[in-house]
Amino acid sequence: MYIYNVTVNVDDSIHDEWLLWIKEHIPQVLATGKFEKATLTKVLVEEDMGGQTYSIQYRSYSREALDSYYKDDADSLRQDASKRFGEKSLAFRTELQIIDEYTVNFT
Repeated sequence: MYIYNVTVNVDDSIHDEWLLWIKEHIPQVLATGKFEKATLTKVLVEEDMGGQTYSIQYRSYSREALDSYYKDDADSLRQDASKRFGEKSLAFRTELQIIDEYTVNFT
């Protein structure tokens, strides 16, 4: 399984508007059918550049699904953020491959 991670630093001047928007944007990304779930988290480390930083982690069904997202959906979905927020929200993207997962068993 793969995680498509988008980390975004959001300028304080647009923070509230961006947070409302991202909560609408995530379901749009999931509606592409390329991901099984998404997690929105706030990064708790203060950035030198200021603002607030978030990470959105999308779990992809497969490498093929992630590649299909890039080919078919990513550009149009990214353009909306760029038009709305310009350089007041700066994003970088990483891909993670899950090697193994562990859970606590209290039985």
